[in-house]
Amino acid sequence: MSEQPTTGAADPAQPEAVAVTHVGAVRELNEDAWAIVGEPLLLAAVADGMGGHEAGEVASAAAVELLEHRVPEVLAPGATHTPQELGALVHEANAAVIDSGGGRSGTTLTALACLDVERGRWAIANVGDSRAYLRPVGAPVLQQLTVDHSAVQMMVEAGELTPAEARVHPRRNVITRALGSSHALTVDVTEIDVAPGDRLLLCSDGLTGELLDEEIRAILDDAGALSEAAERLVEAALWRGGRDNITVVLVGFPRP
Repeated sequence: MSEQPTTGAADPAQPEAVAVTHVGAVRELNEDAWAIVGEPLLLAAVADGMGGHEAGEVASAAAVELLEHRVPEVLAPGATHTPQELGALVHEANAAVIDSGGGRSGTTLTALACLDVERGRWAIANVGDSRAYLRPVGAPVLQQLTVDHSAVQMMVEAGELTPAEARVHPRRNVITRALGSSHALTVDVTEIDVAPGDRLLLCSDGLTGELLDEEIRAILDDAGALSEAAERLVEAALWRGGRDNITVVLVGFPRP
């Protein structure tokens, strides 16, 4: 299991972030990638590569490396930013993936970016089926912030499948959008407000394919430190079978 040390811990007033990734119990290669950029935190991201024969690993790495390089310039701390700036960064990452694989590979990408830390304004961008969740403080819910770009999600929206049926459908791993497939990419970008005490989860489908949302929420509520919560989520997915690579990025917004 690979873990990223906490970011932002030096200043208790700033968000902190931690990442844990695991190849899983079946796959030989980890094609997931993640990024935590900036101190204070500017951006966090998860990418789930696809393409086989190491092509997926190259695609996800190209996406997060572009973000790591460009975010400090585009989302410079101390300034107020817009959701459109995050969307533009995802398009840059898409171009980097196309250049790296010549259109033969792709990756999902879900990213959280800071727009205005003092006002608690953040943005989520997603392409594919890696998800973002918000665990708001003081409320017994886990709110999914992203909509999967997948074949089964389209069938759910059309009333052809229930969410429970979608989890076991033969086409559950077929995605309808990915970085690396076309320069004409549609990116979903949503602005969100966070409050002190909230936790935000970014994850690849290696987590959500094994655990129900209720189980994820229970682990987040039961764990103490952010790093403990991330490790326990990955361990639970492994215990369920670990059929895919598993990557978790957790961001905590401290109380004053």
